[in-house]
Amino acid sequence: MDQLSETAVRRNAPKVSFEFFPPQTEEMERTLWHSIRRLAPLGPRFVSVTYGADGSTRERTHAAVERIPRETGLTPAPHLTCIGASRGEIDAIAREYHDLGVRHLVALRGDPPQGSGRYRPQRDGYAYAADLVAGLRRVADFDISVAAYPEVHPEAASAAADLDNLKRKFDAGATRAITQFFFDVGIYLRFRDRCAAAGITAPIVPGILPITRFPQLTRFAERCGASVPPWLVERFDGLDEDPDTRRLIAASVAIEQVIRLQAEGVDEFHFYTLNRSELTYAICHALGVRGRSAAA
Repeated sequence: MDQLSETAVRRNAPKVSFEFFPPQTEEMERTLWHSIRRLAPLGPRFVSVTYGADGSTRERTHAAVERIPRETGLTPAPHLTCIGASRGEIDAIAREYHDLGVRHLVALRGDPPQGSGRYRPQRDGYAYAADLVAGLRRVADFDISVAAYPEVHPEAASAAADLDNLKRKFDAGATRAITQFFFDVGIYLRFRDRCAAAGITAPIVPGILPITRFPQLTRFAERCGASVPPWLVERFDGLDEDPDTRRLIAASVAIEQVIRLQAEGVDEFHFYTLNRSELTYAICHALGVRGRSAAA
């Protein structure tokens, strides 16, 4: 690629954001902070910090949210869920975040603890994500991201019902939706068209999952209702004991995906990093998202 082409790539580079989860061990914490520091020069719009599906990582999420802006200058976006807390407790957490300077939240219903059965709203809590969004809006003028499911939430009665639920979240005050990961670009594009037909004009940001370990991916996909295309299974077949080739294939799959999406007018991506930086950094580089040293 010549210098003029390189300049054009950087000029057309999309906006990006990254998701991390709070570490459980000292080794995981070292990996997390190495990844954050590696990705920070790419200038993400925000970095989200997960809450644990059942609200179990609240304190560790809070610690990471305090540390990220202090050590990196990045904008943290902590997750909040409806699980395991009353409305008053969630409002108090949101006010504390606001006092820390946090202005961006990710509002989710959340999943019940494993083995507890189907989700049931807590009597004194926010019942669903739309209720949580409305409650957070009453606390402060937050920038609020919510979840969207191009292949339908596994508990939704139908695709139409799922889309109605997404629209309720926007009507309650959500700023953008971040999708569950997917691998078939057509699935996202058809979902985006359905959102537009339903009158949703806010950004529907594609969530991109770089594949670190294929068996882990299939478990994730089964839990969240995402499909794993046969062509993807074929590409990773036989690579369980070949991590170097697996990383090359994973990078090529994700780069193909984001470049196709960019060609369809997508100008923002959210990366589920799984607290690793290597693949996300490579994909962003291919998109023209470069750190200061690379651009120089």
